[in-house]
Amino acid sequence: INMARRPARCYRYCKNKPFPKSRFCRGVPDSKIRFYDNGARREDVESFPAVIHLVSDEYEQLSSEALEAARVSANRYMAKVCGKGGFHLRIRVHPFHVVRINKMLSCAGADRLQTGMRGAWGKPNGTVARVNIGQTLISIRVPDS
Repeated sequence: INMARRPARCYRYCKNKPFPKSRFCRGVPDSKIRFYDNGARREDVESFPAVIHLVSDEYEQLSSEALEAARVSANRYMAKVCGKGGFHLRIRVHPFHVVRINKMLSCAGADRLQTGMRGAWGKPNGTVARVNIGQTLISIRVPDS
């Protein structure tokens, strides 16, 4: 049984220290984003002289699901407008920070079963990218025309 995902507002702010996957932090689910380069990956820089950057205005955390959704929609739009080999799209941030969840029961009699905030250190729930102000999130290289 898969539990529903928490909304992004629960993990948006950078509250804790960076917490990467390590020998101390095990059982981390795989990141949802797999491909960081799309379009004409092998083309050299001279073939796509113009570049567009998506830049962050906030110090925040972006989930790997959100990065994957942005990649899919941007890739689909660019492939429709420029053709499959007419651009190079690169995701410039990587989700290394592990977020945790302290699961709570919501059924009848849950108060007898669970411990509340006692032992509240949660289990790894997913990965997010920690993003600074002015950091480039996505770059798209296109021809001048």
